Amino acid sequence: MAASPILALTLMAAAMIAAAISGQIRTGLLLATLGAAIVIVLARASGMPPPVQPLWLGVTIIIAGVSFAVRGALFARSAGSKGWVIAAFVVAGEAAVLLTAAARPGLLPEWLLALLPAQWANLAFATATHESGAGGAAAALIALAATAAATQLVACLWPRRWPYAVMFTIWLTMAALVWHWPAPA
Repeated sequence: MAASPILALTLMAAAMIAAAISGQIRTGLLLATLGAAIVIVLARASGMPPPVQPLWLGVTIIIAGVSFAVRGALFARSAGSKGWVIAAFVVAGEAAVLLTAAARPGLLPEWLLALLPAQWANLAFATATHESGAGGAAAALIALAATAAATQLVACLWPRRWPYAVMFTIWLTMAALVWHWPAPA
């Protein structure tokens, strides 16, 4: 699906910013799911074929949506009413890198892309829309789920700072997993 970067970024922006504004994970997930549905409908209307693995596409939307919404909710908790600003900057930064990688394949190093949760969602969406289905998206989906759990730990234990070390360790470990267990081309 050529629209996978757009789908990943739509989901990320809607989930993270909505959760950062509302402080609610479910609000972020609801708006992310709505945004993903709109992108899929527009992609289908523009002539894209239907996804080969629609069930795994749905699972990917939920896992990625929760992962991004949890990050947004953490921004709301840690930065209060300015959490949405942090979320917007995070989305803009990852969007710049992801769109650059989509426009100029090979320009950015693979290790850099492996660090980005937006790229993980992009990989998961791309593989869920092809024959490889969940098998090809396994590393990305595991990474999104694990970082969601680690981020939720930080949010639950806020304002303690030590959980950030756990969160960043899991994030880097999951980036290594995605890098060493790449999705099929």
